Order: sequence, then structure tokens, then C-alpha cells
Amino acid sequence: MKILTWNVNGLRSLLNKGIPKEILEFDIIMFQEIKTDSIPEELKGLGYEIYINPAKRKGYSGTLTMSKLKPINVTFGIGNEDFDSEGRVISLEFKDYYVINAYFPNAQHGLTRLDYKLSFNSLFEKYLSKLKKPKIICGDFNVAHKEIDIARPKDNINNPGFTQQERDWMTHFLDLGYVDAFRIFHKEPNRYSWWTYRFHAREKNIGWRIDYCVVSSDIVERVKDCDIMDKIMGSDHAPVYIIVE
Repeated sequence: MKILTWNVNGLRSLLNKGIPKEILEFDIIMFQEIKTDSIPEELKGLGYEIYINPAKRKGYSGTLTMSKLKPINVTFGIGNEDFDSEGRVISLEFKDYYVINAYFPNAQHGLTRLDYKLSFNSLFEKYLSKLKKPKIICGDFNVAHKEIDIARPKDNINNPGFTQQERDWMTHFLDLGYVDAFRIFHKEPNRYSWWTYRFHAREKNIGWRIDYCVVSSDIVERVKDCDIMDKIMGSDHAPVYIIVE
């Protein structure tokens, strides 16, 4: 199973630029921050089942998952309207595992949504605990977990996405029995998945690794590869992929 996740920062904006052909090689494609409430015509007829979970607020947030394999079941959200109204989660159940598309809240400038995000984190964790199969969770977690995951850690202490509370939760989450699949294969620094549009940050590789593929420990031996496709353009994020046999 070849799975790709990508925060597209506006799906229609991406499609206007042209969908990169490389991503259509994947069995499952998960988009975050789609900012649309309908499935674009360009995605139909590509051989995928398509599931959309838009935010109630127009032009905001939302997730969309495309799968070449028909799932047993599809669940939208985590069972809490405060968060589900923002269209942040789509779960596909297959015979052997769940594949979960997740778009975590941003703590926002001034940390105005930090408490909201931490509440989402807690409820998401509880939601996962009810899924009694191995889990593959991919998406924009909106946190750089460790200093290696951010180009300028000292300049970003207590900034949204690099607060101690967010980083501590990520540590806690992984300690529950989940594995950051990228770090199985890549121990090196300077690998990022998001760059601000300002200051030529992407050209200079001044970035953050905030997009993840995380797997439950009971499936980790089946993970064969995980990497960031940082040459793929079209968003301020790069796609991340994982291959599970």
C-alpha cells in the first residue's frame, strides 16, 4: 500500500496549477486544508473512491481522501462537534488496518488556539484508542516535535507549532505505542515539510517538519519506506509518503 499525505493549502488552487503526476502513483492520497466543500471535477474519473470532510465555515480547513481500494467503512470526524465542524479527520477502515487522514489545529499567533488544539489532541488520542486494528495516521500535525525538526529552534521557542505543550503531547502520543515513520529511515537534520512563503524560505530550506506519517507499533514491521517529497511544488507544504506492505 502506497500512501501519500499533503496539506495543499487550498485544493482548487493546487488543481489550477496542475496536479503533479507523481502523486497519482499512490493507492491512497490524503489532502488537508482543502478549503472547499465539494469534490472538484478534476479528481473524478482518476480511479479513486473519494471522501470529503469539509469544514462548515466556507473556505476553511477540511480534508479529502482518495483511495483506489474500497474501504470496509468510512468515518468522518472524532465524535465531537466542536472539532468535527472543522472537517479535520477522515478514517478509512480496511481488513488489516485503519488509514487516518488528520489535520490538527494550528495554535495560532499569540497562542489563541493552543487550548483548543490541546483539547483536540486529547480527544483524537481517545478516538484512536477505540479503533481495534493497527493504525496508519498521516497528515499535518502542526507541530515540530524536536529541534531537529525545525531550522531555527531557538528563534521559535513558544511560537505556535513549537510550544513545549505541543511538543510534550507529541512525545506522549508516541510513547503510547506509535512510531514516527519518517525517523525510522531518516536520522539526518535539515529535512522539512513546510516553509513560509516569505523570505525565500523554501529556497534557503528554512523550514519545519510538521507533516507526519505515524503508525501504531503493531504494524511498524510492515513499513518499508517513508519520505518527504520536497521537490513537489504546488503548496507551502511538501507531500509525505509511506509504503506499507
